[in-house]
Amino acid sequence: MSPPDNERRRFHRIAFDAPTEIRQGQRQWPAELHDVSLKGLLVKRPSAWNGDPDQVFFATVQLDDDTKVEMEVVLTRTQGDLLGFVCRHIDLDSISHLRRLVELNLGDDSVLERELAALGDPT
Repeated sequence: MSPPDNERRRFHRIAFDAPTEIRQGQRQWPAELHDVSLKGLLVKRPSAWNGDPDQVFFATVQLDDDTKVEMEVVLTRTQGDLLGFVCRHIDLDSISHLRRLVELNLGDDSVLERELAALGDPT
C-alpha cells in the first residue's frame, strides 16, 4: 500500500495569492493562484479555458510591481476546477524569487535545502 499523497509529496505547497497568468501561443488566461511550490503551481481553471494539454504553457506569477516568477510549465493534472502545472524550465531570477518565497513560508532552512536537493533528483 502506498503512502498518502501528502506523505509522498516532496515539495511543500505554499498557499499564495498573487496575480497569475497562463499563456500558450497567442492565448492567455488570467488565473487565480491556489498554491505554488519549487516544482510548479496549482491554479483555479480560468472561465474561458481552452488550453491544449499536449503543448507547453508559460506561467507568470506577479509577486509585486517589480518582481515576478516566470516558468515554462506542462499541465499534469486537472482535478475539478483546478489545474496542476509542473515546471519544466525556470530562469535564475525567477527561481531566486521563488526560493525566497518558499523560504519565508517554510520557516525551516533544512526543509528548504531538502526540497532544493530534490529538484535535481529524477525519482
